[in-house]
Parts: sequence; C-alpha cells; structure tokens
Amino acid sequence: MSIILYAESAEGKFKKVALELASYAKKVAASLGTTVTAVTINIEDVSELSKYGVDKILKVTDAKLAGFTAKAYADVIKQAVEKESAKLVLLSSTTDSLYLAPLVAVTLDAGFASNVVGLPVSLSPFQVKRTAFSNKAFNTTEISTAVKVLSLSKNSYGIFENASTATEEVFSPVISDADFGIKIESLEKASGKVTIADADIVVSAGRGLKGPENWGMIEDLASVLGAATACSKPVSDLGWRPHGEHVGQTGKPVSTNLYIAIGISGAIQHIAGINASKVKVVINTDPEAPFFKVADYGVVGDAFEIVPKLIEKFRAFKSQNS
Repeated sequence: MSIILYAESAEGKFKKVALELASYAKKVAASLGTTVTAVTINIEDVSELSKYGVDKILKVTDAKLAGFTAKAYADVIKQAVEKESAKLVLLSSTTDSLYLAPLVAVTLDAGFASNVVGLPVSLSPFQVKRTAFSNKAFNTTEISTAVKVLSLSKNSYGIFENASTATEEVFSPVISDADFGIKIESLEKASGKVTIADADIVVSAGRGLKGPENWGMIEDLASVLGAATACSKPVSDLGWRPHGEHVGQTGKPVSTNLYIAIGISGAIQHIAGINASKVKVVINTDPEAPFFKVADYGVVGDAFEIVPKLIEKFRAFKSQNS
C-alpha cells in the first residue's frame, strides 16, 4: 500500500501542514512497509520534504495551476495516484484541502475520512480515529475501499525530522480546460502577519475589548508571541475586525498549540471551533464565563490591566534569552 501526499504550499514555500503530513506519512509507511511520494505544484525547491521522510517527489509545474482550483488540483492528484498505484492518499485539513479531499475521493472511488487525529488504529481492517460533532467527540472510522483518502487535522501529529534521500521527478499530468469552470475574480491576502491557518499560537479577543480602538494591545501581545490575531463572531459582525479573523464553528476552525481568549464569554459555537487547540488560556472579568469550563488556565481580571503586564513580562523574557 504505497502512500501519496499532497504537499500544500503558498508563495513558493511549503506550509507547516505539509511537513506535518510528511512526518505522519513516514510513520504510517513504516508500519505498512512501503514508501512515501509527495505531489508538489509550482514549487521549484522541494528538497525540504526529504528532511521529513519523503522518498519521492512528483514535481508539477504549470502556469494554469498558479491559483488554487479544486477540480484541477484533484485531477492532478488522481493522475499521480494512478501513476504510482498508490492505495493511501493523504491531505491536510486546510481550507483548500477540505475542498480538495472529497473531490479526490470521488474521482478515485475511494473511502474518505476527514479530521483524522492519529495514526491508524488498525491496518487490517483499516481504521482511524477522528473528531466528530464539531470536535466534541471522537469516533473510529473503518475504510474498506481499495484506495483510501485521509485528511489530517492540523497539530494532531506534530512535525518530526526523518531525513531521507528523495528522488525528484518531473510530472506532467493532462489538465483539462473543463477543470477551470470557476473563475476567480479577485484574491485578497493579508501580508506580513502570521496567518491563523499556520499559527502555533492564536491571540483572540471579543466584545470585552469594548471597541476596535483597543485592539492595539492584542496585536502587541500577538507580535511578542509570534502569534496570529483572531476574534469572536460578534466582533467581526460589528466591523471591529475583518471577517477573516473570525474563529469558531461558523468561522475558521482553530487547532493551535496555544489559544488565548481575551474578553470572550465562550458561546458554544466559538468553543466548538477552537476546542481542538491543545492549551486554552482565558482572561475574563466574569468568573462565571462559560469559557472557564473548558480552559486549561484561567485568569479572572480586567484585560486592560492584565494584557499590558503580560506584554511587558514576555518582552523582558525574550530580551533576557536573545
């Protein structure tokens, strides 16, 4: 059962999720006694993947694929799977890959399990553990099809170096014009900041900040921690912060190593969207705020007093250890 993974990238560099996926694939391949092949799209230098156990890299370079188009990307992966006679296909759980994975599964007549959070529970029958009910529960899913497709939840496995000597091969799949039925009118991306999707730490705030003019301290805390900034739904609805920063069940799901919630009461929809984060820290003036029930650490107090002190302490710590 050879393994193929799609190594997702942005602006010519691999995303952290691609390295986690490669680490995961190498471990599964060791259990199966097989190898790992990665598919890359429009990436010149792919050598980084060899640090994480990838044995072979299929390099696809095509100007038509400069922008993400799910149907076209799915067709590329399908042809790579057929070329390599792969039986296990791995993707991440980014926004793009969550669109992509079901299409890949359909084109390969494969069983698909999303939100996978660990190594296979069993290889025969093939079973995986995954989250369910908006990260409030787990289930064990069995896939019986010949080809299997999995999407791995972010931060569920980790990144581990496992150096190998990867061979690189130019791969030129047949790309149909029919794959480009959707036209992208515009694409806006934030630059110069850590994105929510790639962040290990997220600093999020809610209506407890009282207004957009007070967001400077949230950005300062995020900056000193190397974190992304986020917000609750009411904050984005009020126009205090862009909708791209709204995290929760109805916004962007977050699965970070550290999630800091400041002035957010903890509506169930918000908690469901961030519950997969490993460590949750809550700062709120209300000791009865629902968020405290799911927090790993909680601080009852005024954010306008606590956050500036945290920033000061973190800056002092960084200067002493730089």
